[in-house]
Amino acid sequence: MKRIKVFALLAISIACSPFAGAQFSWSKLPTAKLPLFKKDTFNIKTFGAKADGNTINTNSINKAIETCSRKGGGVVLIPAGLWLTGPVVLKSNVNLHLKSAAILQFTNDFNQYPLVVGTYEGRRSARNQAPLSGENLVNIAVTGKGIVDGNGDAWRMVGKDRLTENQWKKKVASGGLVSEDGKTWYPSLKSKKAREEKLTGVFEAGMRLEDFDAIKDFLRPNLVVLSNCKKVLLEGVTFQNSPAWNLHPVECEDLTIRNVLVKNPEYAQNGDGVDVESCKNVLIEGSIFDVGDDGICIKSGKDEEGRKRGKPTENVVVRNCTVYKGHGGFVIGSEMSGGAKNIFVYNCSFIGTDKGLRFKTTRGRGGMVEKIYCKDIFMKDIVDEAIYFDMYYFTKPPRAGEKVEVPEVSVETPQFRNFEISNIVCNGAKKGIFIRGLPEMAVRQIKISNVSLTTDKGVEIIEAAGIQLSNLTLLNKPAEPVVYIENSTDIAINDLTYNKVSTLLFHVFGERSKTIQITGTDTLQAQQVTRFENGAVDAAITITK
Repeated sequence: MKRIKVFALLAISIACSPFAGAQFSWSKLPTAKLPLFKKDTFNIKTFGAKADGNTINTNSINKAIETCSRKGGGVVLIPAGLWLTGPVVLKSNVNLHLKSAAILQFTNDFNQYPLVVGTYEGRRSARNQAPLSGENLVNIAVTGKGIVDGNGDAWRMVGKDRLTENQWKKKVASGGLVSEDGKTWYPSLKSKKAREEKLTGVFEAGMRLEDFDAIKDFLRPNLVVLSNCKKVLLEGVTFQNSPAWNLHPVECEDLTIRNVLVKNPEYAQNGDGVDVESCKNVLIEGSIFDVGDDGICIKSGKDEEGRKRGKPTENVVVRNCTVYKGHGGFVIGSEMSGGAKNIFVYNCSFIGTDKGLRFKTTRGRGGMVEKIYCKDIFMKDIVDEAIYFDMYYFTKPPRAGEKVEVPEVSVETPQFRNFEISNIVCNGAKKGIFIRGLPEMAVRQIKISNVSLTTDKGVEIIEAAGIQLSNLTLLNKPAEPVVYIENSTDIAINDLTYNKVSTLLFHVFGERSKTIQITGTDTLQAQQVTRFENGAVDAAITITK
């Protein structure tokens, strides 16, 4: 049977050589190959599916998918209607197409989801089977104008302080259990047990799936999990209300996510939009994310497991996307132990996210994150930092000037290096730029240029080296200082514009701060130009017109 291209191939070309600093060209970006399908169409109604909102259509939908794949592939059509179902499993050469007004509604009956071996936050874990999944497949797609709804509210525990009074009353009336202190709602006794006893789904030596049955309901599935698949397309569909993460491709190659809407309630715990883990050749474009955790996130496994897997997420293009609520707009980490490289993000908007560009890791992860390029990013009403690097994720950093024992560099030491960030505008944030490395491993070679940030505070640079800031406008409040530098070296700041009523321009802290070059900046507007503390000396900084 003749094959056709359902969607046009990407017009971008792959660069064959490594991208090196400022030498790369934005006209040469990675490519994601698109799947091809037969014209044959298999309507789920033909296989007995009923859109009455009550019939469980799991068998009918999966039979349609299996039949389509067995006959060489094509389109499995989900017509307009409310289609209740249990887990749906994709097969090779199948395009699952949801017509406009089609709702693929996953059941809230936990018994429909068997325990399976999966991954969660970068580690091998027991999970409930994902509502929509596929493994070791080629040429697959989920397309159309319909809705995929994971019924996540049935799975997620939630704190009373995250809901309105009416929402809380409705939640309690729906069933489940409330904690003894009356502050948390749990969907079931199994969920409550796992939370209160701090149990997890992570496999330890000798453990079997059945060992997790006592906490099964706590092991929330991700809505869409695609593992080791090639030529994947997600286009046009709304993915919403996931039990945990929404979209989770793992070790996939040639992945395109285009024009999707990903939604979760703001209170959705671990409600990430998309987590691209250890994937190669990826395009995410024209999509909207409004979720309860990170919006667009790059991962590659956690700690030793991630390092042993050794598969970075690489050759990624993210463009023309919008992120509303979420912990971060575009994010790398914290599970990045396999590394990340050759990632390009441009023409994106972040509105109301906790952080804008968010890069996070911690000791123990290891992994190298490098060759990351971001430009033309526009932000509004960011809760915390607009641009954020932190190597103390979920750990306590030392207080300024505190003497600490510095570990030796090892395979467990993470690295951030070779980032270029340009043409950034942010109106509203607590802090403009925050960079914090480790004493044993600085954040290195970061170039930030052509940036205009209207924030409460300006810039903080801690344990960093080779940082270049140029054409930087910081219209922060007059709270001092405009730029804080702690134990950092080779810092170059050129053409800095700042609030004329600033009381202190540069605060240099720590005896290891040195080789700080300030050029092209009118320092006469500040009431005080420099301050040195905790061993920092005035020779650490040079200011020239």
